[in-house]
Amino acid sequence: MNKSLVYTKTGDKGKTSLIGGTRVAKNHYRLEAYGTVDELNTFIGMIRSYKVDEKSEKQLIDIQDKLFVVGAYLATDSNATDLRDKLNYDESVIEGLEQEMDRMDSELPPIKHFVLPGGHPGVSYCHISRTICRRAERRVLAMADQSEVNPWVIRYLNRLSDYLFVLSRYLAKHFNINEIPWIPDL
Repeated sequence: MNKSLVYTKTGDKGKTSLIGGTRVAKNHYRLEAYGTVDELNTFIGMIRSYKVDEKSEKQLIDIQDKLFVVGAYLATDSNATDLRDKLNYDESVIEGLEQEMDRMDSELPPIKHFVLPGGHPGVSYCHISRTICRRAERRVLAMADQSEVNPWVIRYLNRLSDYLFVLSRYLAKHFNINEIPWIPDL
């Protein structure tokens, strides 16, 4: 029986392979982009660690799945493989996030101020995920300065950060946590 090794030792000198085999430095703009998407995915997994409603849990699993698609897209050297062309970038995914935001928002009081993150670990992880998502978006935009990036990826990350904010409010209600508004002392 062949054992799959987690360690390959091929990255010991600070280089790694993109999908397609191209070797790049581990601080390459592509790795910054897809590494941040991977980080985002792990924090979204933390949100699922708390007992959320079934619809939100299913949506979060769908998001994690789509983030793997985004990560694969960002990690692929299109000069070496056509994998990018085979990945699904369906607009209905973005529309689905918008519909979920509308559904959750319809159950929430109107927001008049920024809210202070926190009150429950699940809510806090939504806010952490939202800020990581914004960073991922910035990393992907920096990547777009260097190589072609499908505009869908940028739109998806932008909408996902909005979704995570609405989810934070929705989960605050779900966990019966009072949101604390930020009212500047001017």
